[in-house]
Amino acid sequence: MAITSTNPAVELLDGPELRAWRGLLRTHAALCKALDAELEAAHGLQLSSYEVLMYLADAEQERMRMCDLASTILLSRSGLTRLVDRLAREGLLERVACCDDARGAFAKLTPAGREKLAQARVTHLAGVRAIFLDRFTPEELDRMGESWDRVLVGIGFSCCSPPAKT
Repeated sequence: MAITSTNPAVELLDGPELRAWRGLLRTHAALCKALDAELEAAHGLQLSSYEVLMYLADAEQERMRMCDLASTILLSRSGLTRLVDRLAREGLLERVACCDDARGAFAKLTPAGREKLAQARVTHLAGVRAIFLDRFTPEELDRMGESWDRVLVGIGFSCCSPPAKT
């Protein structure tokens, strides 16, 4: 979705708009930093690595095409390639050739990756609950989820339902 303005004058954000926008950015950054630190300390695993392992575990046959994984993870393609290479060196996933496309490749979870994810998931979910979810009532979480859905639909995401597990 292209965001353009026909008015050359810039309309600054007002107080509530600025608080909401900056609050979202600060909260996301702080949550990611805290969750990353917990995973790193307890399991030697970065949050981005956890996310890759989680998506692979949830995928059919515990594998995803690299291009699909890149569109799911909040990393550049080159950043994802470096991350997948590192996870492969650590034995947590492997690259598998795609039979249908000689240029394509799958990232596939290994048994060691599945075990590492199972251990890290306990830490991650406890952290998500302690530093985020437990601060809201179930009704507030429902309203928040509906709000995120409205934003995502507004920028062209057609499916806003969450993955089965995190």
